[in-house]
Amino acid sequence: MAVNETTTEFMSWEVDVSSCDGLKQERQLSASQRRYYSFCRRKSFAAFVASKRDDSQEDGVSSWCCCSQTFNEHSAIHKHVARSHNAELQQLTQDTYECLLRQLEEEPETQQPNKHSSEAVDISTWIPDVSHISEEQLKNGPGKVLLYYRYCEVEDPHTICAWQKALCEKLHLTGKVRVATEGINGTVGGTNVAADIYINAMHSHPVFKMDKEDFKTSDGGAECFTDLKVGVYKEIVPMGVDPDVISYQLAGVHLEPEEFHKEVEALLAKGDLCSDTILLDCRNFYESKIGQFTRCLAPNIRKFSYFPDYVDQNLELFRDKKVLMYCTGGIRCERGSAYLRSKDVCKEVYQLKGGIHKYLERFPEGFYRGKLFVFDERYAISSNEDIISDCRYCGCPWDRYELCSTRFCCQLVLSCPSCRQDGHTACCPTCQTKGRAQCEATQHHKEECECTDGRPRIPQDV
Repeated sequence: MAVNETTTEFMSWEVDVSSCDGLKQERQLSASQRRYYSFCRRKSFAAFVASKRDDSQEDGVSSWCCCSQTFNEHSAIHKHVARSHNAELQQLTQDTYECLLRQLEEEPETQQPNKHSSEAVDISTWIPDVSHISEEQLKNGPGKVLLYYRYCEVEDPHTICAWQKALCEKLHLTGKVRVATEGINGTVGGTNVAADIYINAMHSHPVFKMDKEDFKTSDGGAECFTDLKVGVYKEIVPMGVDPDVISYQLAGVHLEPEEFHKEVEALLAKGDLCSDTILLDCRNFYESKIGQFTRCLAPNIRKFSYFPDYVDQNLELFRDKKVLMYCTGGIRCERGSAYLRSKDVCKEVYQLKGGIHKYLERFPEGFYRGKLFVFDERYAISSNEDIISDCRYCGCPWDRYELCSTRFCCQLVLSCPSCRQDGHTACCPTCQTKGRAQCEATQHHKEECECTDGRPRIPQDV
């Protein structure tokens, strides 16, 4: 039987397939995400039924074997699967849905020639001459990591992508660069010499014309990344909302670090009496866990693509409020503040220009306490000695992340040296048990585990 036949007949049993929990979870999704989820549910049902087909039959007769029973009619096997395999179907649907989301968020768009270009652009004219600089200077020596973004109209993102890849490879830079028609977003590491040449190249490029102040820098180098990834995407920061629908041009008012500092100072001075202002952290929970502004609201979300749904489900929290938003380098606030403003419930929306990075350059001992999470092999950088998080196992102060030791788990864990020495290297007891089961090593597990099972996908903070 073809898959499309199976999915068509499945429609009559669709309500039976999802348990109450599954339906409740689906209702929490946005309209577009519900369409994706519905597609994955039908696809999962079709795949499950197809796996039960008995191909040993001759003369074109179709039958299916499941639970020691044989079914000779489509409707019979569909009814059986819908009524007897709820849990498996729900889990399969969830796995398929999350796999689809990861592909939509992370996979570059198909490389296609730009329809606006009548002739190829010679990117070599944008590559600086480094013949007077030795390979030794480009490869070895003191280094740094750059963090930057620029929102602007990019007519030919694929040409820009090719240029960025050639430029980074020539300078021996590693890192990640996202290019889209709405701009560019990157973080790269290399020697000081190579990084400075990169900054000059971005400054002189006719599309970006970036200034030195547009780059956030920290100690590091090429070793902070495993490789170089450059790609063309729909968004330069994956919020999951079409940039043509919610544009960065709708962003809130940008506040310099000094202005933002004064706003936070005024907020803290009022204490509990201040009910008209919200200090909003736009980052993920594992970022705010090890560092945040004093008295902020830090949503317990795993990805920035969950932020729009968080706003939708907590609109009353922001009604008639002044909102002060911040993130690592400022880019998430550009789209996040635009989305919040589009709801037309806030009195005012402001964002920290340059993000926490620029704030800490100006106020290393200011109102931001703890570490600043970064998306590279360092995991965090610091400007003060405060530790605001605890070891997962013993509860002692600890804020240095490590990846869960269990294969295929992508969760981060805070486990102090003493606990790690005792073997507590997984993110949760479930993963710790998986790690001991070597027989499971060849099977691909979901990255979610006990750490995230108890966390609502979209927290209700109203």
